[in-house]
This record gives sequence, structure tokens and C-alpha cells, in this order.
Amino acid sequence: MKNMLIKEIRTLPIPYILGLPIIIIMLVVLQGAQTEAFDLLRRSLLIIFGYIAAVIDVRSKRIPNKLVITMLIAWVLIMTSIIIADIEYSINRLADSVLGFALGGGIFVLVYAISRKGLGGGDVKFMAASGLYLGVGGVLPAIFIGTVLAALVGLVLILTKKIKRKDPIPLAPFLFAGVLITIFLS
Repeated sequence: MKNMLIKEIRTLPIPYILGLPIIIIMLVVLQGAQTEAFDLLRRSLLIIFGYIAAVIDVRSKRIPNKLVITMLIAWVLIMTSIIIADIEYSINRLADSVLGFALGGGIFVLVYAISRKGLGGGDVKFMAASGLYLGVGGVLPAIFIGTVLAALVGLVLILTKKIKRKDPIPLAPFLFAGVLITIFLS
């Protein structure tokens, strides 16, 4: 149980593993020159964590708590170094991140409560942690894009009778797509 997250990552098929560096290279090529190092690091880490969450959610229908905790620890380490380097910038970034966390987590907690656990707890925690990385301005578009994509794919799967109306579908891949689109369009 202790090393389950590492074991799951190690058992990923090679094509899954190769997709991640390709996305990171695209980020650096498309945004590297005009993006501050802190923002590029923040976006890269969110892509890595989101990618892992999406792949694990597809394979096991859950997002491990250890992954979300690792996301939080990485964010704290980044913010600590930014606070040391530039206090004024970091205060603004910190406020935006905390509001993104509250907004992302709050929206999903509300949906979780209303849907009577139709939404997974891992999805709630993942979007709250993603809100730290995206901030207020990024978390809303990521949620909107991800949930619209999930609804459209779910509808197609129901109409083609691949799944039944009550069958669960993993949400993390769609949330990851929303995060990616938000990052690449920002």
C-alpha cells in the first residue's frame, strides 16, 4: 500500500509514458520564451500531475490521495522558493492560488454533495489542488472545458450503448484535457 502510487506509475505502458515528455516539450517550445520561469515550472508540474491522475483514473477509476498530497507538497516548495526570491510577487501569486484552490475545491465539493457521491472524492481533491496551480482565472475555464468534454463523451457513449446511464466514467482525463487547454490558451 505504501508504494502503490510508484508501482502504478512503473506499470504504465510505454506509449502512456512517452506522451508526457511530448506535452512538456510542446509547452516549453510554445510558451518558454514569453513565460516566466516560475509559471513554466508551475504549468509543467500541473501537466505531469494531471497526466498521472488521468492515466491512473482510466486504469483504476480513482485518483490516489498520495498523488494529490504530492501536488500540494510540490506547490508549497515552489511557493516557498518564490517567497524567498520575490516577496511582493509571491503575495499576489499566493492569494490567487488560494482563491483558485477554494474555487476549484468548492465547486467540486458542492457537486459531490448534490450528486450524492456521483462525483469521486479524488476528483474533488484533484481540482482543488489544480486550483493552486491555475489560480482563479485558470481553474474556472479548466473545470468548464473538462466537464463539457466529459458530458459530451458520456452522451456519445450512452447513445452508442457502450455504457448505461448509471455507469461511471473516469473524470480525470477530461479535467486534465480542460487543464491542458487552459494552460495552452493562456
